[in-house]
Amino acid sequence: MRKPYQPSINDIKLTTVLHSLSDPRRFQIVKSLQENKEQNCAVYHDLMPKSTLTHHLKVLREAGVAKVRIEGTQHFYSLRLEELEQLFPGLMPAILQVKSELIE
Repeated sequence: MRKPYQPSINDIKLTTVLHSLSDPRRFQIVKSLQENKEQNCAVYHDLMPKSTLTHHLKVLREAGVAKVRIEGTQHFYSLRLEELEQLFPGLMPAILQVKSELIE
């Protein structure tokens, strides 16, 4: 299995991060990851089709918002809060305080 691309901290750009958070489904995934720290992607299968979920997780991962840890055949996602805080102080805490119903 090929290891998914995850940008180094030096390759993360603000516009890419903001774009990845602009979709309501991705925002929902990020809020869920904030609450649960790390999740297997299977927990989202009830929310959307697998292909849609895969796309949204890829966008978040390639933007540098989320990271993946692979254990066997399972993929566990978590947020890269410490790295994002180093690059963009205060950005993620401000975004994560927004109520989900205000996104759309």
